[in-house]
Amino acid sequence: MKQQRRNFLRKLGATGAIAALSPMVFTNESIAKEFLNRHSIFDNQNNTTLRLALIGAGIMGTEDTNSALRHPNVELVAVCDLYLGRLESAKQKWGNHLFVTQDHKEILKRKDVDAVIIATPDHWHKQISIDALNAGKHVYCEKPMVHSVKEGMDVINAWKKSGKVMVVGSQGLSSLGNEKAKELLAAGVIGDLVYAEGFWARMSPEGAWQYNVPKDGNEQTVDWKRYISNTTNRDWDPLRFFRWRNYLDYGTGMSGDLFVHLFSSLHFITNSYGPNKVSAMGGLRYWKDGREVPDVLLGTFDYPKTEKHSGFNLSLRCNFVDGTSGTTYLRIVGTKGSMDVKWEEVVVKMNSNTMSDDPFLQEQARLRGETETRAKILPPREQVYTAERSWKGAHYDHFGNWFHAIRTGGKVAEDPVFGFRAAAPALLCNDSYFQNKFINWDPVNMKLI
Repeated sequence: MKQQRRNFLRKLGATGAIAALSPMVFTNESIAKEFLNRHSIFDNQNNTTLRLALIGAGIMGTEDTNSALRHPNVELVAVCDLYLGRLESAKQKWGNHLFVTQDHKEILKRKDVDAVIIATPDHWHKQISIDALNAGKHVYCEKPMVHSVKEGMDVINAWKKSGKVMVVGSQGLSSLGNEKAKELLAAGVIGDLVYAEGFWARMSPEGAWQYNVPKDGNEQTVDWKRYISNTTNRDWDPLRFFRWRNYLDYGTGMSGDLFVHLFSSLHFITNSYGPNKVSAMGGLRYWKDGREVPDVLLGTFDYPKTEKHSGFNLSLRCNFVDGTSGTTYLRIVGTKGSMDVKWEEVVVKMNSNTMSDDPFLQEQARLRGETETRAKILPPREQVYTAERSWKGAHYDHFGNWFHAIRTGGKVAEDPVFGFRAAAPALLCNDSYFQNKFINWDPVNMKLI
């Protein structure tokens, strides 16, 4: 590990020597850049056509299906949704040959369906996943894998029993950015991990889940009774159907929708099983439209020391009232530097040995006998790794990983065990917020303490 870090620093130094020949030498800091790409990792001799069905044809279901169909030898044969308008739209987008239904069990009976994409509201993830696995179908389930922590082991047990390939849809796990960050952390580039923080900012009605409500969305076109059959019985409410993320019976709030991506990335990069203590606070500051969940949420998490990583703390922030909407990334901080991680980019920032411009710190350095007698030529303080434009993206690669595993009997980037360990602290963050208390969690055995 030390040798890898020395090689990294030597590379920074060499780049700095080149930079010294250019005007960059006169700037406060210089930046080195390296491009990332992936080449045909999903190619194999088995190109058997995979026949898919989509269950839940809303925004994410449509995006997932479009990503899946970009791969060769993949066909869509059936679509299920509780709103008839989406079934008609599916035929317009993907062909009149599709079998369409409002009952997911009709999909699972079909012998021409090899695998299903589950992109329903969160409160149906558990049951449809289990039904699909029991029916012998491979499963791609959108995050979070479950609606509450009590559901996690039921899905895991069904998956293990089925022998099928199930992947959870936190697509960042298949991103070049996360993979590079994992490599750099293992090489000791930023030293020992001590702290991490994540941000997710939005400032738009759509970003804050004020989705379009179709004019024809009513009890004649929506199977409302089926929708609420596993939760609280209520009269028809178009907002609770079309803007379901705003309501606890169906969604999992900002944490379940967005924090779960940050947990997934962090756990992948650090090889962590998760935190053992969870706390949260926040509030409804702006989008006061009848929603039951906050639009600003702050979570703090304690990660104990393990064989895989040192002990560290994590803070996460989600803000739907962000005037800049410019902070969506994960920052990992070590004893020697930090990494700002996005799906398509990693920026490594190394500690600088230059004198601080803080008068107090300058005086303390003087008292220690540390003085600067002349200017120095420094290596770059930043190294940027960014994906090449030819990269097809994390969404594409996540499906490629799933298809490859189905065809070869291999493993996926995010199986249900990993998916539950990422979902659990996100769901517990909500519990902490609404119950106004710290929550203790056993990330190894995946249970509440």
